[in-house]
Amino acid sequence: MATDFYDALGVSRNASAEEIQQAYRKLARRYHPDVNHDPGAEERFKEISEAYQVLSDPEQRTKYDRFGADFRRVPEDFDERAYAGGRGGGGRVRYARGGGGGGAQGFGGGFEGFEGVDIEDLLGGLFRGRGGRGGGPVPGADQEAELELTVEEAYRGGRRHLTFGGPGGREYDVTIPPGVVDGQRIRLAGQGGRGSGNGPPGDLYLTVRIKPHPRYRLSGRDIIVDLPVSPWEAALGATVPVTTPGGEVKVKVRPGSSTGTRLRLRGEGMPNPKGTPGDLYAEVRVMVPKKLSKRERELFAELAAVSDFDPRRT
Repeated sequence: MATDFYDALGVSRNASAEEIQQAYRKLARRYHPDVNHDPGAEERFKEISEAYQVLSDPEQRTKYDRFGADFRRVPEDFDERAYAGGRGGGGRVRYARGGGGGGAQGFGGGFEGFEGVDIEDLLGGLFRGRGGRGGGPVPGADQEAELELTVEEAYRGGRRHLTFGGPGGREYDVTIPPGVVDGQRIRLAGQGGRGSGNGPPGDLYLTVRIKPHPRYRLSGRDIIVDLPVSPWEAALGATVPVTTPGGEVKVKVRPGSSTGTRLRLRGEGMPNPKGTPGDLYAEVRVMVPKKLSKRERELFAELAAVSDFDPRRT
């Protein structure tokens, strides 16, 4: 054991059982090999799992607190009053067998007149690994993954068949509620890491990530969409169509609208099954023809001659 179990979980030595479990679940979600494919993640996961197995069991934790790295080498019938070596730097603990006031010493050595028995030889690897004696049920780790959606998919919701972990990975059928927003988490109960020792499985949390869209911009549940209009529509006013994730709707452009003017469509943003839906904002963008016909050029020239409008002074 190269790492202190408390350090492995990032908790203090007087941490409560609840704090230890919270720390384990947080770290397990981060380092579980099914989720984290970075080099060293699996070894880190084994380290925190071993630490949790020991510190979550009161008897094991007490023994670890008293004997440190040597705790697995101490037999169940060991007499603590005979222990003389404390934490002893990780050497071999020797058990004094026989009569008459014997003792044990950490860090190698024994007492004269007593036959030393190597505890490592007695116990072998019995306590090693996650399924060691006294570990008790260990709940499975919660796991996290990202779920990429388009704006339209997030708006409509529906069923998705997902595979995580590449070819041959775990498969899930997921119900996506309509109106999910970026960063929202979808919980799949019991679909996380497997528990050990009859421990319950963890949960799988899917964090929604909405892909950038060429037309729509999102602000929470509000949707912003550009609304291209011609110069005469902007100047005179008009009723024009605008495409939304829910379909096409008509909006009224007020006379004298300039680029940047926003038209609000209440309730036409992202749905909200548990509350008020977002709004949709159509943002006016005045567009001019790239090429003018002869007559169009004449009309624009005539307008320029008679108008005293100066946009730089407005």
